[in-house]
Amino acid sequence: MVVVGGIIGAGIFINPYIVAQRLDSPGWVLAAWIVGGLVAMAGALTFAELGVVHPKAGGHYAYLREAFHPLLGFLYGWALLFMIETGAIAAVSITFAEYTLRLIGREGVNALPLAVAAIVVVGGINALGIKPGSRVLNILVVLKVLALALLIGFGLLMPVGPGDGLLGPGDGLLGAGGVVDTAAGTAMDGASTGGGFHLAIFAMGAALVPVMFSFGGWQNVNYVAEEVKKPKRNLPRSLVLGTAVVVVVYVLVNWVYLRTLGHGGLAGTLTPAADAARVTMGQVGDKFLALTISVSTFGFLNLTMLAPTRVYYAMARDGVFLSSVSRLHPRFRSPTRAIFLQTGLALVLVFWKDYAQLVDYVVFADWIFFGLAGASLFVFRKRIPVTARPEGTFRTPGYPIVPGLFTVVAVYIVVSSVVTDFRGSILGILLLGTGVPAFLFWNSRYGSSSVDG
Repeated sequence: MVVVGGIIGAGIFINPYIVAQRLDSPGWVLAAWIVGGLVAMAGALTFAELGVVHPKAGGHYAYLREAFHPLLGFLYGWALLFMIETGAIAAVSITFAEYTLRLIGREGVNALPLAVAAIVVVGGINALGIKPGSRVLNILVVLKVLALALLIGFGLLMPVGPGDGLLGPGDGLLGAGGVVDTAAGTAMDGASTGGGFHLAIFAMGAALVPVMFSFGGWQNVNYVAEEVKKPKRNLPRSLVLGTAVVVVVYVLVNWVYLRTLGHGGLAGTLTPAADAARVTMGQVGDKFLALTISVSTFGFLNLTMLAPTRVYYAMARDGVFLSSVSRLHPRFRSPTRAIFLQTGLALVLVFWKDYAQLVDYVVFADWIFFGLAGASLFVFRKRIPVTARPEGTFRTPGYPIVPGLFTVVAVYIVVSSVVTDFRGSILGILLLGTGVPAFLFWNSRYGSSSVDG
């Protein structure tokens, strides 16, 4: 539930239109989602072994700290707090608010107050402990997967006339292989331009930015590794099974979008899921989709408070962050101060950027550390050879190819993010750089000793 709930948020309901704008044929759009799914599975397999070798709270933070240097681990937590997780919360809360208002017939009303309220509510739920947060998560994950399955079912069963939907008039599934010049916002035929291959490479990279935002989240279960029963068995199972479920669902949902709206229709709408639901289910589809997205996004918000806040707790416990954040609530045993800190910063970002800008902002920072985490597996393989591990311990299939490709793709996505939003990327680098003096300050103040409650 943590893996599926961490991945399925707002992205699958909105981001497909961005992908369709950046790739100029339905086949390439589907290819981007399939590639994204394969990358996500490679990441899940890589993180499955990392979680088994190092089942500590904090996920990325713990791996980077142990494999490379405490500074890299700290910078991940710093980026998570100021860019990655708070940016995702802000983006998804806006989507939750807009679709909830649409559901109750108040479309067009200012969504910010409801977005703020949603963030505050999920922060409060998770401050009451892991059980209330996980129970809410389980219910919402089941509901949103069932809703997506219903949309897929209606979309696959709906008859599509000649020249409609996915193929479109005179358009084969793979199209002409054209791509979109993201700088100009216009379609270009890669075969007819001198820099066609170069253009195609960066167009696919630009398309993978919103795709990987939608697929991001499998790592959430690694954040709570210390709270998982039998992590050496359950972490790999949850990562592989949860990610596989989402990959199948995402590819099928995008097939339905293309089948019902066509490539041009998908690229031309800001609400692809709502439009597809209206086509497949009629007027009731609009209400159904608004309810589905409200449930899905609220569930994602809940998960972001349940899992990533353990990173800040781990940082404080290691003496490289605010000491008070390492304290657990005496009754609920939850890292309440970490939760309240993330809640407050997410509320700031709600008022700062729009959804599309937040997506690029989050993906750029997130995939820097995905690449570093993937590379950390090579370090752990040398330090703790598989021959020295207990028999039956999970190991990433296809090593070193799978984690190697995952790391290379991470670099590719980061470079594509810079090309897509150079100004935002520079701002992200500068913000990340502010973590260096912060680390030096806390490290000199508390040293390497852990801070007890």
